Amino acid sequence: MFDKPTHEFFMARCLQLASNGLGNTYPNPFVGSIIVHQNKIIGEGYTSQYGGPHAEVNAIENVKDKSLLSDSTLYVTLEPCAHFGKTPPCCDLIITKKIPRIVVGCVDPFAQVNGEGIRRMREQGVEVIVGVLQEECLTLNKRFFTFHQKKRPYIILKWAETFNGYFAPVQHEQKWITNVYSKQLVHWWRTQEEAILIGTKTAIIDNPQLNARLVNAQYPIRLVIDRSLEIPTTHHLYDTNFRTIIFNEIKSAELGNISFVKLDFEQEIIPSILETLYQENITSVIVEGGVKTLNSFIKQNLWDEARIFRSAIRWQDGIKSPEIKGKIIQEKTILNDHLTVIRNER
Repeated sequence: MFDKPTHEFFMARCLQLASNGLGNTYPNPFVGSIIVHQNKIIGEGYTSQYGGPHAEVNAIENVKDKSLLSDSTLYVTLEPCAHFGKTPPCCDLIITKKIPRIVVGCVDPFAQVNGEGIRRMREQGVEVIVGVLQEECLTLNKRFFTFHQKKRPYIILKWAETFNGYFAPVQHEQKWITNVYSKQLVHWWRTQEEAILIGTKTAIIDNPQLNARLVNAQYPIRLVIDRSLEIPTTHHLYDTNFRTIIFNEIKSAELGNISFVKLDFEQEIIPSILETLYQENITSVIVEGGVKTLNSFIKQNLWDEARIFRSAIRWQDGIKSPEIKGKIIQEKTILNDHLTVIRNER
């Protein structure tokens, strides 16, 4: 005989649903919701692309017999919104549908919500339970929370190194370290983030496209640090197929999908870049630059996560990889590559 399902059991299903929206809902969080009647799931939903219905709306619409709503419990990973944006407030819909009970994973830190949705529902007699699988729900929307609490994008550093710790050849030539499956994983990661950033040398030497062609998915915004505009305009970064932002000290201009943003390079530019991205509503960045670019983020402690591939390949010499400290949260082997994911806890 099966045990009676718990709040944690149903919230775990919400987390599964929410992950379907990863990379598609920005700048909104991705949220999962279910509706339960007598321990049976009768409706499910997750957040649509930006401007579309939220998870709670989709879950309610998924219920075939709407008369059951007045005797059901709605589960949702994030507090229902309490403001008019692209869509009406979800908390008002829950009240209107007379759903008597709601279980919330975590509170929404967004200034126009931040407990307001919970307060309004309780005032209307809805029983609200908060904090079920809270840590998992917070981790789920780490990008969204970082953006609103720290006023900057969530920053992921990514690099590959040889078994003996070399990052790149000293001759500044292009030389692959990881296997094809690790490369494919990186392309998949790119689809989850809003932007990808590199520096001048990486752009010139590798002439990267910075897209997600190996997984045939949506492309991130390309960000390039090019102080003196040295990158040849014949390079891939100057194609206008999708948006590119070039940070430089010469000009601010718009050229189709390419934006030039002028910065003062006599000062630390990373904070200025992050401020620009915050104003652009870009909630996450994966940094795939060279050692200098990566070390700039590490030195200023402006990073949240690092994903490091270590290959079985050994080189006799080369440019040493960045050094970083944090809490290891994941390790896995991809053929002859070893991936370590580190979280910044400073």
